Amino acid sequence: MSKPCLTIENMTMAYGDFIIQRDLDFTIERGDIFIIMGGSGCGKSTLLMHLIGLHAPLKGEVWYGQERLWQSDAATRQAILKRTGVLFQSGALLSSMTLAENIALPLAEHTQLGARRIRELASYKLALVGLSGFEDYYPSEISGGMQKRAGLARAMALDPEILFFDEPSAGLDPVSAKLLDDLIRSLRDHLGATIVMVTHELASIFAIGTNSIFLDADSKTMIAQGNPKQLLATTVDPKVLRFLTRGDTDNTVDASY
Repeated sequence: MSKPCLTIENMTMAYGDFIIQRDLDFTIERGDIFIIMGGSGCGKSTLLMHLIGLHAPLKGEVWYGQERLWQSDAATRQAILKRTGVLFQSGALLSSMTLAENIALPLAEHTQLGARRIRELASYKLALVGLSGFEDYYPSEISGGMQKRAGLARAMALDPEILFFDEPSAGLDPVSAKLLDDLIRSLRDHLGATIVMVTHELASIFAIGTNSIFLDADSKTMIAQGNPKQLLATTVDPKVLRFLTRGDTDNTVDASY
């Protein structure tokens, strides 16, 4: 039986002596749209930083398939992380570069491709996210939703196996957020990528999430895991129920979108 895409094993996260989360054990299967959720201050974005190699755990390990992330040497860790792409909350596009130049940056840094081929690939990645024809626009010249899509195109520049998103819908209106959800699901379906996403947006959680974990700030550990719709239907934990209904436990939440 093949090993899961990602395995988080007995992980404790901390800043100095302050424990953020402890004893985290879960797996992310290939093809998942995996949601990391929980209330403010529970460590969602901190967990993401541990998964993408920006912060080492106090204890435990992250396995990419059969390879350890944190007990590997720096060269091996870099090779592992080249199989990933990251879309940060802000989009993190460089304002002094056009969209095509932003996407070309990782291709120029990590491949031996020529300038013409890099330009062609940048245009292709932009077309995948619905931004064909916007190659020479600067981030300031396009809308927030388009900036998120351009950031997604850059995250896909090196054809990653796993895409990590930190609050991708933050700051978007409901229509733009739904379009981004549809795009994320389409990319998973057509490119075969595994998606790991930090979000508090219920519409996104129910629309595209196939599996999830819920981090609790009080107990400093994971208190629920599973398909978000199934959690909504079956959980008896009041914290999880409040989060998934925004406290409106007397009314049915529409999880069909």
